Amino acid sequence: MAKLTYDSWYTYDGDFFHDSEDESKGALNVLKWAYDTYDNELVYACSFGVEGIVMIDLISQIKPNAKVVFLDTGLHFQETVDLIQEVKQRYPQLEIEMKKPVLTVEEQAEKYGDKLWERQPDRCCYMRKVIPLRETLSGVTAWISGLRREQSATRKQTNFINRDETFQSVKICPLIHWSWTEIWDYVKKYQLAYNPLHDQGYPSIGCFPCTLPGDTKSGSREGRWANHLKTECGLHQKS
Repeated sequence: MAKLTYDSWYTYDGDFFHDSEDESKGALNVLKWAYDTYDNELVYACSFGVEGIVMIDLISQIKPNAKVVFLDTGLHFQETVDLIQEVKQRYPQLEIEMKKPVLTVEEQAEKYGDKLWERQPDRCCYMRKVIPLRETLSGVTAWISGLRREQSATRKQTNFINRDETFQSVKICPLIHWSWTEIWDYVKKYQLAYNPLHDQGYPSIGCFPCTLPGDTKSGSREGRWANHLKTECGLHQKS
């Protein structure tokens, strides 16, 4: 089979999840296929939420020195920054890149006004997350995301392998069949470190100005961009 790319796209989802005894619900099979197919052309964009912690543990079983990128917006909780250091200690072979936007938070305030995230959240996300990830993905064929179908209405149709129109790439989503409960069962079973903000009522954790506590029983994203008609930062928008 020819390597699947954005330009040579054809629908392919493989027989990744066929065994009810498979604890990973197809995720390990998808990851093995992905790294066999793309190897160093593959990057994992990780937010270091609890799904990201599970994904990193799964990836480490397939490719211990995998490339991981964290979009360091300059607006993350200190708890998130501290967690990344813990992850680096547990998985020392991982190549974790802290990708920063062109403008610092202070420079953005000087150019566009203070607290742009309150006035124009889409623009802020675009400059601090979308553009940096686009720069990161410019040299790779495919990327991995921790999206789950259960998270929101906009993610229900996500497949294991997706044609990503936003970044003109192949987007691989190994966790689509995992529930919020299964994510936490895995974390507890393997004693994985996670962001303590999850224990303080934050199911989904992004930049601190735009993240509030939400529904920790279902893992929904209702705490993100509260009081705005916005559910995605732009990385996973449907074109």
